[in-house]
Amino acid sequence: MDIGFSEEQELLRDTARKFLDSECTTRFVRQMMETEAAVTSEFWAQLADNGWLGISFPEEAGGSGLGLLDLVVLMEELGHAVMPGPYPATVLLGGAAIAAAGSRAQQQEWLPRLAAGEAKATLAITEANARWDAAGIAAVTAREAAGGFMLSGTKMFVPDAHLADVLVVAARSRDGSTLEDGISLFLVPRDAAGLAVTVLPSIDETRKLCEVRLDSVPLPAAALVGALHGGWAPLARVIDRAAVALSAEICGAAQRVLDLTVEYAKMRVAFGKPIGSYQGVKHKCADMLVEIENAKSLTYYAAWAIDENDPEAVTAVSMAKAAASDAGRKVCAAGIQLHGGIGMTWEHDLHLYLKRAKADEVALGDAAWHRERIARLVAGS
Repeated sequence: MDIGFSEEQELLRDTARKFLDSECTTRFVRQMMETEAAVTSEFWAQLADNGWLGISFPEEAGGSGLGLLDLVVLMEELGHAVMPGPYPATVLLGGAAIAAAGSRAQQQEWLPRLAAGEAKATLAITEANARWDAAGIAAVTAREAAGGFMLSGTKMFVPDAHLADVLVVAARSRDGSTLEDGISLFLVPRDAAGLAVTVLPSIDETRKLCEVRLDSVPLPAAALVGALHGGWAPLARVIDRAAVALSAEICGAAQRVLDLTVEYAKMRVAFGKPIGSYQGVKHKCADMLVEIENAKSLTYYAAWAIDENDPEAVTAVSMAKAAASDAGRKVCAAGIQLHGGIGMTWEHDLHLYLKRAKADEVALGDAAWHRERIARLVAGS
């Protein structure tokens, strides 16, 4: 393993930082929080022009064909800027599912449009049980009907479904011999009959979560993504890749909180000297740094392991997500504590990063869920 990023990856990081510093200020973030879309069409078009919307899509489908490690570099910068909008829904989830399991016709229909910013997508996985494994896909069912399929049930906490032109829905298509067997993926257009989307209250208002109700939604046979009853394998890969990308975003948000806290500790004077000169504050900042660096290292390794098809990749994914989830929560809480009263105010930006870290912590499994997954993987090895 080559420790370190390539020249191209460092260039991507620098370019992303400069663009986001200029175009995605916290003032812009706060403005977007108040809107339903949480992003402007102009800003979304700029992301497309930068090549970020198709960064991991195949080149033949209008993407850049880059690996997960490249995406992790970008996601870290998105977290640093707490960028609003349906980027994870479109790129990490919906678009990734089409790229991973879709037919050539489905990929050619949707991926170029997603990469160009002309359409948005999302992935509907979770249900009322809030599980992220195959057992959680139970209430939404698909049955064959009239040469196609009929979908019924309710999905919960679907990211930015109200903005999506197409939803990739995971449904139980039969009772298989295992929980992983009998799951199928379907493309559901936004205007499908019987589809209803409701925006839910969420902690991070820069990205919306939705309830998606499917009331006997009729779909043609061409809506099936991948093999019938064989949707879990590609879906699991999409979830793992997205979990690593969100881990990188948490690391970026946590790093920004540490930077803000260190800057404040140098400036804030108490009892005649900067609070950063006190041992208790120094130790707290050092603890924050250790948490971040540990999470970054595990995230980078997980991304590398997936790109290289390493047999330990699945374990590495859960290690990274568990560490990043803990780091985001601890670092953001410590940053607010060290800022004192001003850190608790709406006017200060710290709450933006705390909310992003908390939302990403829960998404795709929190630290406890992933540690349990590691235990199952170790027990089964």
